[in-house]
Amino acid sequence: METSILRFENPQYLYWLLVLPVLIAVYILIRLWNKRQFKRFANIKLRGYLIPQYSQKRANTKFVLFLLIIALVIVGAANLQSGSKMEKVKREGIDIFLCVDISNSMHAEDIAPNRLERSKQAINKLISKLGGDRIGVIVFAGNAYVQLPITTDYSAAKMFLSTVDTDLIPAQGTEIGRAIDLAIKSFGENEHNKAIIIISDGEDHENGDAVKAAQDAAKYGIKIYTIGMGLDEGAPIPLYNQYGKRTGYKKDKEGNVVITKLDDHILRQLAEIGDGIYVRASNSNVGLDKIYDDISKAKKSEIEAKVFTDYDDQFQWFIGAAIILLIIEILISSGKRKWESNFKFFELKNENN
Repeated sequence: METSILRFENPQYLYWLLVLPVLIAVYILIRLWNKRQFKRFANIKLRGYLIPQYSQKRANTKFVLFLLIIALVIVGAANLQSGSKMEKVKREGIDIFLCVDISNSMHAEDIAPNRLERSKQAINKLISKLGGDRIGVIVFAGNAYVQLPITTDYSAAKMFLSTVDTDLIPAQGTEIGRAIDLAIKSFGENEHNKAIIIISDGEDHENGDAVKAAQDAAKYGIKIYTIGMGLDEGAPIPLYNQYGKRTGYKKDKEGNVVITKLDDHILRQLAEIGDGIYVRASNSNVGLDKIYDDISKAKKSEIEAKVFTDYDDQFQWFIGAAIILLIIEILISSGKRKWESNFKFFELKNENN
């Protein structure tokens, strides 16, 4: 199937285009200031007589060329690419949904740097190991949401994962059951082997719902793996202001600092129901590698994915145009040369500015 697509290899460089309006504003302010300074010396209508070699139109032309050069260099650095072909690539793998607990207790620092950040680091490492498997991300606390639908786009998975934080879901809690139910629905109807990996500190106050959800998943042949985030001694739950600065620790009604500890009873139970395994995280190892090794033993299904290939770089056109404009800009002097007086390249009939 032949088609085409355009993309930028480094789209973040395009933000530098925001500099252009700033430069335009500065140029206008300088023009106004120069005009005001000249008026203090003489009438503006006499400028053509007092400075015969001056040409505002020529200066404006040089500035426009300067802006175009900057814009072309920025777009060239972003490297526009064209994809000339779309191929259907068949891969073998399984479907995996990662259900990540983002309740406030996941900010506890008994596992460094904290439970949530350590989980994200381990998931990033897992994504880098994936081959043909499809992966999705569900976040849950007092509710559950699909952060990333099932996909083979591992770059997108890492990008979406980087945005995961406890403020994504305002309702607090640890609704593991809702996360499992949502994963079952989000897998879709296909014959692929499926697995759910739950990463949580296990503080679920609705254990009955989680057990029922795990039993439903087992009926569909979906394996459930669980990872317990937290140590025996536990840790206080940090509180942060809107600027990300720590303001203290969560306290109960009596004013005592709340210590959150791993409750792995429900996590062990879910792994047992789902015919998976339970792994307890530590500061040295979260346990995702062990789980993925077990998942990899399952029979892999054929997964068809469409990817664009044969991307051609187009940056050279923009850089080349910038070089040509730079040469032209250099050749255009700010003032008028004597031999140009016979021509009116940049001459204004009535120049009042």
